[in-house]
Amino acid sequence: MAFIALFLGVIIAFVLNISLGSVQIPTLKIVHTLFGLETLKPSWEHIIWSYRLPKATTAILVGSGLGVSGLLMQTLFRNPLAGPYVLGLSSGASLGVALCIMGASVFSSLEWLLTQKWSYAISASLGSFVVLLAVLLVASKVQDAMAILIIGLMFASMTSGVVSILSYFASADSLQQYIFWGLGSLGNLSWKEVQFFSIIYFAGITLSIASIKALNGLQLGEVYAKSLGHSIRKNRFLIIAATSLLCGVITAFSGPIAFIGLAVPHLTRQLFNSSNHKTLLPAVILVGSILMLLCDTIAQLPNSDLVLPINAVTAIIGAPIVIYLLVKRKKMMF
Repeated sequence: MAFIALFLGVIIAFVLNISLGSVQIPTLKIVHTLFGLETLKPSWEHIIWSYRLPKATTAILVGSGLGVSGLLMQTLFRNPLAGPYVLGLSSGASLGVALCIMGASVFSSLEWLLTQKWSYAISASLGSFVVLLAVLLVASKVQDAMAILIIGLMFASMTSGVVSILSYFASADSLQQYIFWGLGSLGNLSWKEVQFFSIIYFAGITLSIASIKALNGLQLGEVYAKSLGHSIRKNRFLIIAATSLLCGVITAFSGPIAFIGLAVPHLTRQLFNSSNHKTLLPAVILVGSILMLLCDTIAQLPNSDLVLPINAVTAIIGAPIVIYLLVKRKKMMF
């Protein structure tokens, strides 16, 4: 019953997200159009099919992907403060984009190439991939999961330091451009980019599903998981790879969106009162989708031409919800 309610919530939030914006389109007409029952005004059709539908689809992919990543990291490290970017993938992506944006002014001969639409996504992907290789190399050598967590934080610190140095020497225009990228955005993707996004997303979700049994075992520690016959090294690799795919593609196309990955797993545990990942994984996908769609709806300020930074909205809206639930329950499930 709870899953049915959440699924309906996703549909309602999806339609609401499409109908509200600088141009308000009647919700009923949108529903009829999506089912092929009615044709909208040409201007409305262009707004929906070229802008709002890709953006709403991106919101679902981002919200659910970050939620799943956060759940994987919190379970792997048995740490309620672990988030999807704890391995330094976001910092690696940020470094890639910083080199792309701030390098355009330094390498003038490459400025045309570095300022193309796909260049940010490619740069962010390469940055995340380099950090991923380093983390996987460390994971194959280190037995302790907490050591991997600390090493991931050290990679994040190093890359953040390099970004700080680049920012110090960057021009005002390139620095402002980088700051805008860091605020996050869901509305800049074409259908072709959404399709590519979806392929990587589903690869990460597939690896996450394959890790469900191991995740349930890891909740009680690695020794217990080994007693159940799970290969710790193999499953750790799968979990890190799944998180890396999801976080890498999300950061590449939407920027480093914070809070959702940390909050959604806790919110889902409070709602379902369960620690079984067969329940938590699909629930996190639905809850993350709803929360991201609602945050994006608020960010686009209905009936206004202004759009708020999605990173600011996710923190301002989501944090009080989680605080309220934790205070009400007086206990954090983990």
